[in-house]
Amino acid sequence: MDTAPDAPETGAADWRSLDRAALSRAYDNSGAVPGSAETVAAWRAQSAAFREARLDAERAYGPGPRQRLDLYRCGAPSAPLLAFIHGGYWQRNAKEGFSCMAAGPLALGLDVAMIGYTLAPEASLSEIAAEIRAALRLLRSESRGRRLVVSGWSAGGHLAALAADAADAGLAISGIFELAPIARTGLDDALRLSAEEIAALSPIRHLAPGGPPVSVVYGAEELPELRRQSTAYHAARVAAGLAGPLLAVPGAQHFSVLDGLMRPDGGIAREAARLAAL
Repeated sequence: MDTAPDAPETGAADWRSLDRAALSRAYDNSGAVPGSAETVAAWRAQSAAFREARLDAERAYGPGPRQRLDLYRCGAPSAPLLAFIHGGYWQRNAKEGFSCMAAGPLALGLDVAMIGYTLAPEASLSEIAAEIRAALRLLRSESRGRRLVVSGWSAGGHLAALAADAADAGLAISGIFELAPIARTGLDDALRLSAEEIAALSPIRHLAPGGPPVSVVYGAEELPELRRQSTAYHAARVAAGLAGPLLAVPGAQHFSVLDGLMRPDGGIAREAARLAAL
């Protein structure tokens, strides 16, 4: 088993005490992980081969060039569906670079949809969030009663948590759940978050009773602010009476945490299967 329930103390300083430069460093996952660029490049190479071999269909859910999703089918009739949203702080990457993440869930009997979306600054975060909901509506309309789990990593973890009420369950990996710190970093140069968006689009501020279960996963070796985001979100969910475990992946940083999704024996892939009620 490569996940451990519950949370250690994250060791994160109060983000409000940090200046813009320090807070930007506190959220700089790429800078904190040596070889992260090479890891992402390897994902892209693996994904190109995987997509060529396994892609079943690409569907448009809107008129924009990035408003498309890739469908991968496991071959089982009426299989549950995992929708995955890529990361990149809402302003980098594309669905095509994450196709390899479907390998683990497919092997466990889930169909997988990789959701693309317009990036900032071309789109505001409000517009990006609306695109994700449009993609999920399309998937839900074609699901024929199949169980739908929405998942994502990093910025995708934020978007998955925000849209979890449009699915049967959520799986948020290394996500951002309170946007106020982000608005005080260099990331906001592209996002240009308003006070209204911070309030409306921070998942931790929207925990309605009766919401679906959301499993919150993070790497035990991630930056303290990333760990704090996950532990605080889970604690708020518990306080609101909402279901879903907190899973810290031992030894994993922000990028290697996804090894547990790509592998069929990985803890995150197994958690996706559990949420899909297999």
